[in-house]
Amino acid sequence: MTDAVSLFAITEHSFPGDLPDTGMPASTTPASVVDTARASGESAPTESASASPVFAGLGLEPALTKALQRLAIHEPTPVQAAAIPVLLQGRDLIGSAPTGTGKTAAFMLPALQKLARDRSRPGRGPRVLVLTPTRELAQQVARAAQGFSRFLQRMTTVCITGGESYFVQNRALSAPYEILVATPGRLMDQMRSGKVKLDRVEVLVLDEADRMLDMGFAEDVTSIADATPAERQTVCFTATVTRDIRALADRLLRDPHWLTIDRAPTTEAVIDDHVLYVDGPEHRLKLLEACLRSEGLGQAIVFTGTRRHTEELADHLGRQGFGVEALHGDMGQRERMRALNRLRRGDCKVLVATDVAARGIDVASITHVINYSPPRMAEDYIHRIGRTGRAGASGQALTFVGADDIVTFNRIEHFLRRHVQVSEFEGLEARFRPVRRKPRPKMKSDMAPGGRRRSHQAAQPGTRTTPRPGSGPARSGADHAGSGRPGSGRPGSSRPGAGRSGSGRPAPRTPRR
Repeated sequence: MTDAVSLFAITEHSFPGDLPDTGMPASTTPASVVDTARASGESAPTESASASPVFAGLGLEPALTKALQRLAIHEPTPVQAAAIPVLLQGRDLIGSAPTGTGKTAAFMLPALQKLARDRSRPGRGPRVLVLTPTRELAQQVARAAQGFSRFLQRMTTVCITGGESYFVQNRALSAPYEILVATPGRLMDQMRSGKVKLDRVEVLVLDEADRMLDMGFAEDVTSIADATPAERQTVCFTATVTRDIRALADRLLRDPHWLTIDRAPTTEAVIDDHVLYVDGPEHRLKLLEACLRSEGLGQAIVFTGTRRHTEELADHLGRQGFGVEALHGDMGQRERMRALNRLRRGDCKVLVATDVAARGIDVASITHVINYSPPRMAEDYIHRIGRTGRAGASGQALTFVGADDIVTFNRIEHFLRRHVQVSEFEGLEARFRPVRRKPRPKMKSDMAPGGRRRSHQAAQPGTRTTPRPGSGPARSGADHAGSGRPGSGRPGSSRPGAGRSGSGRPAPRTPRR
């Protein structure tokens, strides 16, 4: 059934004590705001003194707790409270946590304390290396590191990513620094040119490791890890634990501590996601324009499937009078930063982006995420909708689904293990109505003893289920009477359309012998 709901009734609220969907706690000032305040000479937000003992209880030194006070971080998130004590002991760790749970502070604070306690190691090159999949996430991590190390002496952070000037990066790499945040591709380039040596690395962090593997960086990540000392501490954070992630952990980590943090149920409700059916390209475009003109919409990110479609859709919306920017992987770093800065300042209302923007963007004013087309990978759905509902605010995520998107969206719902609520936009209701399947539970085994596949079709009363001599596996009498699955031309066939002739009509049935 389709529920008629108000899709754009957005209310701001906080959930004290719960986990907000943001990279920092709900009370935390985003790193970009802190850096802007520092550059302009304004005083950063302060926090009550009660926050210092909370983090000090985890084993952090006063210089770090003081920086947390200045950043208005009141108390640790669950992932921080669980990971910081383990990392301070020097153990390897692999953590699985949803996006926006405070993972940056969880790995960066122990690493900074390690550096602050031992400054005797001479040489050039980083002592802490953080790898991220995207430029935006790398810059966000670098800003956070600068904020956390505010009261530590001689603690310099360098960030190198693709799309930036080699001259500027080489100048930064030639000076002493302790922390290097990088994307794998550009770091490999700088290593081959001899600008970066990793023989001093004490802590290696793989942030959003699942995304790095999805983007094809597996070989680069292992090559970079091989260039670091074997006795390093390795930290791996990932939103999803896949077979490739487990293989990577076996390859790079030593007896790691496994940590899994689930998002609090009340926090999941912060993001209200809906699916809206569409009849075709024209209807899809009209629906998008109507959504963007709704009064309850503040700022929105519209996700598309291809870079070309991103540009075309942004151009169209610009001609319709919307303040819009495009963001995709083919853009230069200067163009990308310009688009993100305009979004943060509120100069544009809509950001049309590919999945390159699904991680690393933390803008509290984004009230809506619109999946103009569903993501091809089910995991990306989580990261897309996580761009709204940040900093304690509620948000909505809308996914447009047409006839060609049903298989893809079924995979998403199977991954979520729930149905996404079906809604309509008044006056733009779709004629398209698919049959929704229940999310499939995990099966322990689909094979019967002896290697035969189990039949999931229940025997009907009065049907024959015992095999006849020489007839092979048991078949029900209903199959022979022509009452089996629709479109099945062979008794016992489970393939739709099996046994049909080329014209689409059922093939003649073989007489019984």
